[in-house]
Amino acid sequence: MSETDPPPYFQAHVFVCCNRRPEGHRRGSCAAKGSEALKDYMKARAKELGIPGIRVNQAGCLDRCEFGPAIVIYPEGIWYRAETREDVDEILQAHLVEGGRAHRLMLTERDVAKKG
Repeated sequence: MSETDPPPYFQAHVFVCCNRRPEGHRRGSCAAKGSEALKDYMKARAKELGIPGIRVNQAGCLDRCEFGPAIVIYPEGIWYRAETREDVDEILQAHLVEGGRAHRLMLTERDVAKKG
């Protein structure tokens, strides 16, 4: 960030993959795994918790559906898999309230789809 850049509008941007592929697609899709409901819950829960300066957004394909429902949080670029509301609560608390990481739910460099 340059010293002449304006301050960020949000302190954190949370993108939840809500991509939907056709039923039976070899890569699956986050929407078929319940990501849309989890995104709605995450938005409502973040507001309930009063977490300042964040935005939870629906995203198209984040290219990690095999490991999803996939979530990525910027500016850090940390990736998570959230399958339940409890997972969402853990991510919100650990990452956005406490400033740490929900290590149990993190997607890492090992979680990359095989090409071909």
